Amino acid sequence: MSARKVEQEIAVRHPRETTALFGHRDAEAALLNAYRSGRIAHAWLLGGRQGIGKATLAYRMARFVLANRDSAAPAVRGAESLAVDPDDYAARLVTSGAHGGLLTLERSANDKGVMRTVITVDETRETISFFGSTAAVEGWRVCIVDTVDELNPNAANALLKILEEPPQQSLFLLISHAPARVLATIKSRCRRLSLRPLAVEDVVRAAAEATGMDASDPGLQEAAEASEGSVSRALALLGGDSLQLQTRTAALLATLPKVDPAELHALGDALGTSDRVALASFLDSIERWVAERLRTGDANADLPRLARLAEVWEKIVRAARDTESYNLERKPLVFSVFGMLAEATR
Repeated sequence: MSARKVEQEIAVRHPRETTALFGHRDAEAALLNAYRSGRIAHAWLLGGRQGIGKATLAYRMARFVLANRDSAAPAVRGAESLAVDPDDYAARLVTSGAHGGLLTLERSANDKGVMRTVITVDETRETISFFGSTAAVEGWRVCIVDTVDELNPNAANALLKILEEPPQQSLFLLISHAPARVLATIKSRCRRLSLRPLAVEDVVRAAAEATGMDASDPGLQEAAEASEGSVSRALALLGGDSLQLQTRTAALLATLPKVDPAELHALGDALGTSDRVALASFLDSIERWVAERLRTGDANADLPRLARLAEVWEKIVRAARDTESYNLERKPLVFSVFGMLAEATR
């Protein structure tokens, strides 16, 4: 399968359409056991690296709860997983995004068709009418926030208010790629569930499921081994160009705080003008480099430097979102990113 075909698959596939879960058996068991105990926490914070299956698990849980509204039913008591028959009526409604008992908060397009960089407060306030309505559906109501990292400050406060006084039979599944940065007041009202990066064999199986490729494909195996446990990263790496791009980015990062303008120009050209996969690969390389330094740095001796680096990463994320949302040129982003990193590491 070509890299172009894989990119198209990434663009159209949504976690709610994915019924298979690879890895995360302990996390799945925690949700299942909590539900059938009859005392499930009303809010869960699913944290972990991007692309490892957090959203897939959230929709899997929502599908199970909405298809099995009685937590004491024999089907729930005897369940060994959160799997639901794809032909189940509730499951089909969840997959199509039409279930009245499920609300998803995620970034959306504005009036001009441009993807917003954050989840807005108006969108978050939809939870009030969703949980207050009685006409559409009875029983459990589930709200998935994908991701809580993308709530703007007013939206985060609006979510906090409803988390403080949750309605009966309400379930919030909050997804976060960086749970340490989630508001402490929100975290205090959630049960935390940390998901680990997937094993290579699970990445292979998940990527094969997503693309239709043969799991024995050498390219798929190579991408999985370089993915660091992330399915989305493996999909981005398929085709070889992204692997080369990450190698080039890593070489430039190794020279910081020095930068070579000629190499930055070449890297900007390699990113193209609208290649989302290439941009994602570039950002993955930057994120891993920053995360490694934040993990290994001496928190006492290097606190000011680490704080600067963390602040720079937040700026990079915002700049990258704007670049993708407004389809801006990639080369200025490359120069900006390396300029900020050079300044932060001097």
